[in-house]
Amino acid sequence: MFRVSKNPTVDITAKLVVVSIAMFAFVFVVMVPLYNVLCDVLGINGKTDGTQYTSVPVAVDESRTITVQFVATNNEGMPWEFSPNVTAMKVNPGAVNDTVFRARNPLTKDMVAQAIPSISPSRAAPYFHKTECFCFNQQPLSAQTDAEMPLQFIIDQELPKDIQTITLSYTIFDITEAASGSVAAR
Repeated sequence: MFRVSKNPTVDITAKLVVVSIAMFAFVFVVMVPLYNVLCDVLGINGKTDGTQYTSVPVAVDESRTITVQFVATNNEGMPWEFSPNVTAMKVNPGAVNDTVFRARNPLTKDMVAQAIPSISPSRAAPYFHKTECFCFNQQPLSAQTDAEMPLQFIIDQELPKDIQTITLSYTIFDITEAASGSVAAR
């Protein structure tokens, strides 16, 4: 594959470049699809589509009760206090449900945050519809203030019968610098 050169440094450099390119290709061609398949099989990292649900439910299925659990996590370095008002709710498919998350900026400077949702089990994600969510927009919060961040959602009546508990998890990120950079660019 390689021809022998009189300079061993050139041979080693060429081999390292080829190995680096092969490793990079392996990560993006093989590992990303493999990761997605693994998440689907294990029921983790349920991605929501991030768009507001605008359909009106046909009817409420009062014969079924689904437990929805709420989890709030701060990304590393995010100093806010962030939590759901309730950690779990019992809901009926098709019903409109409301809850609130709370955030507090304990710092002496204004900040901007963005919440990223995840649903578990992941196969429940297509049936979890947010009609109003703080995750749709960046969340500015002045220094040392609190905010209530509303969430309104509907569980689709077509949710598979074997799913009885859904966990909606939010991770909140500090995007203050990115948000100020995008404002400055305008």
